[in-house]
Amino acid sequence: MVQRVSQADVTVDGRVVGAIEGPGLMVLVGVTHDDTPAKARKLAAKLWGLRILENERSASDLNAPLLVISQFTLYGDTRKGRRPGWSDAAPGPVAEPLVAAVVTELRALGAKVETGVFGADMKVGLVNDGPITLIVEV
Repeated sequence: MVQRVSQADVTVDGRVVGAIEGPGLMVLVGVTHDDTPAKARKLAAKLWGLRILENERSASDLNAPLLVISQFTLYGDTRKGRRPGWSDAAPGPVAEPLVAAVVTELRALGAKVETGVFGADMKVGLVNDGPITLIVEV
């Protein structure tokens, strides 16, 4: 999921571990069982070129920063009952390197990327600009 933001930050244990000033993109990355490094590369390219910033420009056009945060709950299944199921989310040992791959690929494309801490209890703050929020599938 990607959001156009004017600012965003993530805090772990009371300490800011990642922050951006906009215009920029705040990206929540969920990983499922059939995701691959190739999909991570494709997602990074899509995010870097996605024309959702002002005047239909992309992060690459503006050299806009991105805040990338792992978010397994994007794959929460709420179809039955009142408690989400997490079986569609890839386990940490599978997901962590793929989230890192998205960050690495973005940086290889020239992006300034800040991150959260994989698996940590994170507090995320942001000012959604627009608001614009999209689910990006690759």
